[in-house]
Parts: sequence; structure tokens; C-alpha cells
Amino acid sequence: MAEEPVIELEGKILQVLPGTMFRIELPNKHVVLGRISGRLRKNFIRINPGDRVRVEMSPSDLSQARIVFRLRDAPRSMPPPGAGRG
Repeated sequence: MAEEPVIELEGKILQVLPGTMFRIELPNKHVVLGRISGRLRKNFIRINPGDRVRVEMSPSDLSQARIVFRLRDAPRSMPPPGAGRG
């Protein structure tokens, strides 16, 4: 039997729930329940409220998602060397 295609989206963590569950807000403002994938669990990747994540969803159940990647924030710009000195 063939695998179902997955839907990949980016979302934002709203709330951390017990049992490695998370409430995730998608770009279309829907809120889904998410779990972390085994690879994130194995590598002890911490996920906090406000983090942006990439999720996979099954077309048959659009109320749940699997967190597959925590996206990095844009790098903060560093002040030029010598800036702020008297």
C-alpha cells in the first residue's frame, strides 16, 4: 500500500503541554496539536513557546501534526567593531 503524501508547513509554538505535546499556530491561524519527532527527541532539541517550527501533517487528520524541525531565528546583527566606544 502506498504512503499518503504529507503536508509540510511552518508554525509557531503557542503553548508547551505535558508529554512532549505542543499547541502550534499555523500561518492560516488554525491551531493544531503537535508532537516532536523521534530525531528531535534523540538529539535533545529544546522547543519553547515562540519558536518557529516546521511540521508535517497527514491529509486524513488535519488536527494533529509532527514537529520535524525547529527553525532558527534570523541572526542578530552585531554592531561594527569600535562602535559604542567613547
